[in-house]
Formats: sequence, structure tokens, C-alpha cells
Amino acid sequence: METTLRGVGVSHGVAIGEVRHMGTAVLEPPARQITADEAAREQGRARQAVSAVAADLVARGQLAGGEAQHVLEAQAMIAEDPELMADVDRRIAVGSTAERGVYDAFAAYRDLLAGAGEYMAGRVADLDDVRNRIVARLLGVPMPGVPDSDEPYVLIARDLAPADTALLDPALVLGFVTEEGGPTSHSAILARALGVPAIVALPGAGEIAEGTMIAVDGSTGDLFVDPSPQKRAELEAAAAERKAALAASSGPGATSDGHKVPLLANVGGPADVPAAVEAGAEGVGLFRTEFLFLDDSRKAPSEEKQIESYRKVLEAFPQGRVVVRVLDAGADKPLDFLTPGDEPNPALGVRGLRSLLDHPDVLRTQLTALAKAAEGLPVYLEVMAPMVADRIDAKAFADACREAGLKAKFGAMVEIPSAALRARSILQEVEFLSLGTNDLAQYAFAADRQVGAVSRLQDPWQPALLDLIAMSADAAKAEGKSCGVCGEAASDPLLACVLTGLGVTSLSMGAASIPYVRATLAKYTLAQCERAAAAARAADSAEEARVAAQAVLSGE
Repeated sequence: METTLRGVGVSHGVAIGEVRHMGTAVLEPPARQITADEAAREQGRARQAVSAVAADLVARGQLAGGEAQHVLEAQAMIAEDPELMADVDRRIAVGSTAERGVYDAFAAYRDLLAGAGEYMAGRVADLDDVRNRIVARLLGVPMPGVPDSDEPYVLIARDLAPADTALLDPALVLGFVTEEGGPTSHSAILARALGVPAIVALPGAGEIAEGTMIAVDGSTGDLFVDPSPQKRAELEAAAAERKAALAASSGPGATSDGHKVPLLANVGGPADVPAAVEAGAEGVGLFRTEFLFLDDSRKAPSEEKQIESYRKVLEAFPQGRVVVRVLDAGADKPLDFLTPGDEPNPALGVRGLRSLLDHPDVLRTQLTALAKAAEGLPVYLEVMAPMVADRIDAKAFADACREAGLKAKFGAMVEIPSAALRARSILQEVEFLSLGTNDLAQYAFAADRQVGAVSRLQDPWQPALLDLIAMSADAAKAEGKSCGVCGEAASDPLLACVLTGLGVTSLSMGAASIPYVRATLAKYTLAQCERAAAAARAADSAEEARVAAQAVLSGE
């Protein structure tokens, strides 16, 4: 009998196939005591296992490339964290085996994250995955992971670590569903990059029996168990219609009546550029430069290394617009040389622009590198600061840009509600705004963007979030300046129409989403988008807002 479950759709498309479940998690190792004479040997075993796992993660990243590579290299850094290894050594010295020492050290670090207000809870899946890989290696058992299968299937898991998601084979894994996670988790972002239909935050998905036929709609978040032939036909027809629309869509982003909405790509470095160019991106709306800095958390990359990386991206978009976000460190992206290690709640502490203003030499080097990288190129370079709270922040950033001799537009990200509320004030110092909807939702609703239990409040359709977006867009229009969106909200084709109706002037997203957004925007006039935006803002919940906007655009 057909039943329907609802999670959070995070990657477009339809997948129909049999269920395969992720392998069982590594069991807790026994608490066996060792003698003092065995300690040195066990410490050596632990270090060898850690080094092997870190090397494997780096190798997986190199195979995957793009943003996945940055994520996996960050995981490798977790594995070799000096403080974690020192804790492992201490535990072995007082009688733990290598595997038990690793298990307990990671458990203590896990508790530390929870005690820090759970902002970093979204990295618990990454932490658990690293621990499991090390413990499995020490125990000599296979690492749980994506199941072996000769036939295509839909994967169901409690959560997916980036190391698993990055190397999924789209020819075999038709789509995936997780019980935990959120729309901005690493797995969701990587799923969009792979073009694999995916649903996250669907409690109870793990109870679906192995081999059950299911249909996954990554656009709506609906999962159909034992779908009827009629339902399968409907979904397949809808998927075919989407595919035809994508094939027919090309050129710059615009509504059906010609209102231009530039469609830009989010990139983490040169490796992400080919996909953006292939998707027809009109430029880059978010160049996440922190991935370059995460290669070594102990020191900033040299000016020469930065120039080389930046220039490769700038050269890919001659006559195009490239918006660079300066280093956004802190919270879930700590850097030893930059961010404090003892903050009670890193999400509300010294992160983003605050870190850079505390270390002006790091900011100056990055801005100088950007200025040199753009020399002689016809690209339209724009540089923006993360985590701008008020006009004082905006002025400090603009002054730093001018002092570095940067010939570019200076902008501010709107990720803190105060920036949306005082957008006109901020625009007295900078030339554009860019809405980071992921963090803006997190701070507006006090809802950690990585915790599946509060994913309802992370839904970008929340009317209160749409209000903050509208306030920012209205302020930019009043000042004759631009206001784009570079958060994951822009990757939802229907929401892209609503954002356009709210007055947003450009949309930036993962490259895989650009064709979907382009094709959907081209179906509606600006007036229809404005009416859909008004209907969404008048709703009382995210689901009501989505339904209301859809009703307007479908003419109901």
C-alpha cells in the first residue's frame, strides 16, 4: 500500500528504486586494560591508524575534486588534530588500548561540542565518521559505508559523512535519504553538486525495509513507499518535463517578460569553475576563499599562493562578475592562527569580519592578493565581508579595501538580523549587499543550521526570513544599489521566483541548480513573481508560504 513521508528536499530530481541501507556503525571497542610496557606500542598503532585514515580522506578528496575535496581535507585535519592525539596518548598511557583511547578521546571532544551551545553539532557526523574509520582500522574490521550492489538503488542512512557522499556513483546511487542532517549540511551541499536527488531530516526512514521500492522527489521532500504505477508514472512524467525544460533553457537569467536576474555560481576554488561555466553561470556570486586557508590551519597561505588561486577563478569569467567573500573563519571553520580556541559559543563570538579586524595583516594580505590577481583582467571584481553587523563594521571593511588599493566594489553580507534591519545605514559605506540566507535563518530563529531537529526553522520559506530579505532588497533599491542572494535558498527554483519578486537583483547557487532556476524563472513574469512573494510573506508557516506561492504561479 502506497504511503507518503515528508522530509526536507535538498537536491532536485526524482529517483525510483529499491532501498539499500548504509552499513552498521562501528561497535564500541571493549575497555581492556593494557600494561605499562604495552603503552608505547599502542600509541604507535594509534598514530599509524590516524595517519592512514587522514591520507585516505585526502585521497578521496582528490578523486572527488571541487568542494568535496575541501570538505574531506578538513576532515583529515580533524583526524590529525594535535590536541586530540595528545588526549589519545594520555588515555593509552594510563591503560587504554589504542582503539579505546581513540574512541574515548573523540567522545570527550563530542561532548565539548555539545557543551558549546551545539553550534558545531553539524560537524558531529564528520567527527563520528573520522572516529569510526580510525577504530575500524585498529580493530581490523571493514569500514561501514555505501553498500555494494550491481543494480542501481536508493540509499537510506541515519546520516552521511562527506567521505561517503563525495564518492557516490550516480550511476548506481539513484538518490539518497537521511534521517538526520539539514538543508545546509555538507551532505546536502555535496548532493546538489553531484546532481543526485536527496532528502534529509526524514525521521523513520531507517525503518523502511531493505529492498522496498520507493520514489524520492528531491524537489518537494516527498518519499513514496511502494508507489502505485500511477504515482510512478506521474513522477516520471514530471521528471521528463523538467529535463525537457532544462534542455530548452539557455542564456542569461530572466523572467518571461525580460526582467534580468543574473544567475551566478557559488564556488570554493578553481576546481569548481568548470561546472559553473558548463552550467552557463553569468559569473560567481560567492567565492568562498576560506577553503584556501583550511589547507593549513596553523598559518595563512602566502600572498603568492592566494594570487594564483584567485586569478584562476577570475580568468574563467571575462566580462563577468566575480564576488569574492574574504576569509570567513571561526565557529565551524576554526583556524589556529586566527580564531580563539576557548569561546563558550563560537557562533556568537569572534568570527568572520570580526576575526579579520582583530588580525589586520591577514585581511591586508588577502585584499592585496585580490588586487594583484585582478590586474589586467576585464572581470568585474566585487569583494564582500562576512558577518557584518552594522555601519561601523561596513566602514572598517571599506576603509581596509581602499587602503589595500583594491579597485573593486565593496559589499557586505547580510547574515545577522541587525544588518537587515539597518541595511540603509550599512549601504552608506558599501556598494552592494549579499544575503547569506543560511546564517541569516540561523540567527533569526536561534536554530543551528546543522541540527536536523530544528530544520523546520532553517527552511528558507519561513515568512519571517522572507521579511528580512525584503527589508534588505527594499533598502538597496532605495539607495540605488544591488542586493543578491548567495545562500542555498537561491537553488530552489520556486523560491528563486519569490526572491525575484521580493526585489533581489541576482541569485547565486551551486552550479547544478542553475539550469533548474533559469528554466523556472523564464516561465513567469516579474508581476507574477511579485504576487507570489506577497502571498508567501502573508503566510504563517514555511509550508503555507510555499503552497501560497505555488498557487499564485500556477494560476489557481
